[in-house]
Amino acid sequence: MGTITVKDGTQIFYKSWGEGQPIMFHHGWPLSGDDWDTQMMFFAAEGFRVVAHDRRGHGRSSPSATGNDMDSYAADVAAVAAQLGLENAVHVGHSTGGGEVARYVARYGGNGRVAKAVLIGAIPPVLMKTAANPDGVPAAVIDGIRAAVAGNRAQFYRDFPSGPFYGYNRPGAVPSQAVIDNWFRQGMTGDIKAQYDCITAFSETDFTADLKAIEQPVLVLHGEDDQIAPIAGTAARAVKLLRRGTLKSYPGYPHGMATTHADVINADILAFIRQ
Repeated sequence: MGTITVKDGTQIFYKSWGEGQPIMFHHGWPLSGDDWDTQMMFFAAEGFRVVAHDRRGHGRSSPSATGNDMDSYAADVAAVAAQLGLENAVHVGHSTGGGEVARYVARYGGNGRVAKAVLIGAIPPVLMKTAANPDGVPAAVIDGIRAAVAGNRAQFYRDFPSGPFYGYNRPGAVPSQAVIDNWFRQGMTGDIKAQYDCITAFSETDFTADLKAIEQPVLVLHGEDDQIAPIAGTAARAVKLLRRGTLKSYPGYPHGMATTHADVINADILAFIRQ
């Protein structure tokens, strides 16, 4: 574990252990690198070096009143990767972290730094509904998230994982209170201003050019019952923009499927890395 101070003085927390080919994990909003605990334990046991960072203003990274945008997020990742000497790495991103991966790989992934990428329930090419993206999430929904975070972040961070994030609002679902509590813990550790600003970053950033620029193989994994980043407006469109993209979807799986179905997702990522 350690920190790196990037150009604007923000401290980025990261953890890294193991040896072998590196896998760097990029978390979703408003969480931290801890959301990848299951994956890091699994892949470390498989002989990989595993790395996870806390995005600026999230988790144990320092609060950031500025720079809460995808360009800065990608630059922060580049700084961490350089500090740790990551080469031939696999970058795995969930949700907002998937957008971060797309921008990082497109801008900084050359010269042998990145071997492959994995997008899980990811936001690219653009999350918000527009005339060009009719299957996106309506602006009113995004505005509702903003209002909930600004008005009563703690309550929203209870409600969100208890409901659509993990599909616990579906008939027959059996919620895990431990999973909900862990989501809440991670969210409340971060800085509200940075998390609030990140809502714009994850909803409005257009990754079309990034996806088109990526030369490495990319595995796109998405739950068909993803209520946060519906598959029709995200993964189904993203894979068509990638040069070497492969889409695998999962009937009934939710947005947080890397947690609820970690055994399946981990095995599929491992197969992709080793093929």
